[in-house]
Amino acid sequence: MTCLKLMMGAAAALVLGACATRPLPEPAPETLTDVVAEPALQVDVHKGDFAEIQQFVTPGGVSVWLVSEPSIPIISLEMAWKGGETSDPEGLEGLSDSVVYSMNEGAGDLDSLGFQTRMEELNMSFGCSTGNDWTSCSSSMLTENASEAMDLIATAFAEPRFDTGPFERFQRENLIAIKQRETSANWLARKALTDAMYPEHPYARQTSAESIAALTPELAREQMRKLMVKDRLLVTAVGAVTPEALAPMLDKAMAGLPDTSEIGTVADVILPASLADPVVVDLPQPQSLVSFTAPGLARDHPDFFTAYALNYTVGGGGFESRLMKTLRVEKGLTYGVYTSLSTSEHLNTWSGGGQTKNESASEFLAGIKDELGQFATDGVTEEELSDAKAYLTGSYALGFDSNAKIADQMMGVRQEELGIDYFDTRNANINAVTLDDVNRVAKAYLSPEAFTYVIVGQPEGLE
Repeated sequence: MTCLKLMMGAAAALVLGACATRPLPEPAPETLTDVVAEPALQVDVHKGDFAEIQQFVTPGGVSVWLVSEPSIPIISLEMAWKGGETSDPEGLEGLSDSVVYSMNEGAGDLDSLGFQTRMEELNMSFGCSTGNDWTSCSSSMLTENASEAMDLIATAFAEPRFDTGPFERFQRENLIAIKQRETSANWLARKALTDAMYPEHPYARQTSAESIAALTPELAREQMRKLMVKDRLLVTAVGAVTPEALAPMLDKAMAGLPDTSEIGTVADVILPASLADPVVVDLPQPQSLVSFTAPGLARDHPDFFTAYALNYTVGGGGFESRLMKTLRVEKGLTYGVYTSLSTSEHLNTWSGGGQTKNESASEFLAGIKDELGQFATDGVTEEELSDAKAYLTGSYALGFDSNAKIADQMMGVRQEELGIDYFDTRNANINAVTLDDVNRVAKAYLSPEAFTYVIVGQPEGLE
């Protein structure tokens, strides 16, 4: 009996059937002679209404969350290690990026072309990425080829090549990106904000032509051994595989990784008071980008779901958000304006932005402030809150329509330590938000004076 059923209707949803609790029995000996059996794999099963998640630790120590679905012959894996770009030494910004770029560019006896060819032969994907706080690798493979696919991943982890050719390609691509970003309004706005609010924090560090040129394959190899270690590894998996089959494959794949490493600690960002005047960055272009940022809420904050529902009405709901209705539809000042809640290990913000003609920049900025002020003073209506709840709960299942998406969603829950029952409680937490809750949070967080404003372009009419 399958524990996962794919329901189709207005939106896709995953519903888990009830399955027997384990631990699983030991495999029977193949002969009647004395056989030393491996200890049974201890599997804890969370049988929620939304998903059945099997938790276990492999004999090699890998912590895994697995959703088994025998009817879909594909396995999708997410692997993540705490530690990322903030661990790059000063002057070597971009080092962690060079590591993840190189992870499918050759390993063992396979050069870059050979590695890519082998992935094609196996109908699999494998790639890695990094951010401020985490380094991740993802893979999808056919169940029938899983053993061979995991062998290729094992080679990538144990014998990465970091060949000169692909590494120099990485450097060339990044040098081009560094030149291009100088004309990117979004990048200039982010840099202006970090320079103004937390210039000394590792989150504010940027790659440079000098830091990219200073990188070497040898440094990348050392950094890879610092980032990808066994004791900081989390794995999520979805597909046609059992814990008993997956565990030995994972242990084999991770066998070549170091047991542990030191990556140092990073302090939380302490945001100063908001700036009274907007930061203006000159960029010759016909439009001005206006961005605005204020302190936000961590995912474990008691008011996070309240803020999440509120944000939909402010600027997170597309044409249903009040900023869009007022500043685009009614006033015709912009094609689009948005707000979002951003959470990370050391900084949580409530931010937004949009573009307008240079000559209307002053009116656009004033309109944003007016709308934020109305939220802080008057809050939202019962109808707006009801619409936000309906959308946020109804659309949630659309993020679970493939094995890869489910594995990714589970990894996000693990990284933010939201609890294995998060998928079962998330919509209930949104539906529990009251109008009084929303209006209290709006008053606490959405005062226009709480935001720092950055304008990139050649705005006109600013005082």
